[in-house]
Amino acid sequence: MFRSGTFVAEHVSPTADDQIQPNGVDLTLDVVFEQLEPGRIGRDGKQIGDRVARSLEELEEKDPDTYYLPEGVYVARYNEQIRIPEGHIGFVYPRSSLMRNSCMLNTAVWDAGYEGRGEGLLQVHHDIEIERDARIAQLVFAEADHEGVYDGSYQRENLE
Repeated sequence: MFRSGTFVAEHVSPTADDQIQPNGVDLTLDVVFEQLEPGRIGRDGKQIGDRVARSLEELEEKDPDTYYLPEGVYVARYNEQIRIPEGHIGFVYPRSSLMRNSCMLNTAVWDAGYEGRGEGLLQVHHDIEIERDARIAQLVFAEADHEGVYDGSYQRENLE
């Protein structure tokens, strides 16, 4: 069973009222990264390739807190700190506004016990402008049986 947006909001911080949806919570854009170097995934470990944060654009007559993203692939970090409660699993889906603008957001499963400010793979198939703090994704929780909780290398990621 999927949980209500109100329930999900109890595990997401900060959350504004307009982020709470009937079945989840909207996540907002913090930073967009471009990967510069190859990564590596092996049988006994992984290495994330070097990446750099894209600059916010100073566009004429536009809000300076806007990313101009040409066609390509980026990593988007969310503003919100998320805690996946025991007995649940988290899924992040793109907001339809992204898809309607030829963009897609892909993520992995978020296990029970995960805590951090997650990231998603932002695929841009046509140039787009996205303001910082814009709602780009929706987090939903489903009840799930599990043994143990997440304690991997991404635990508490992006929590400075």
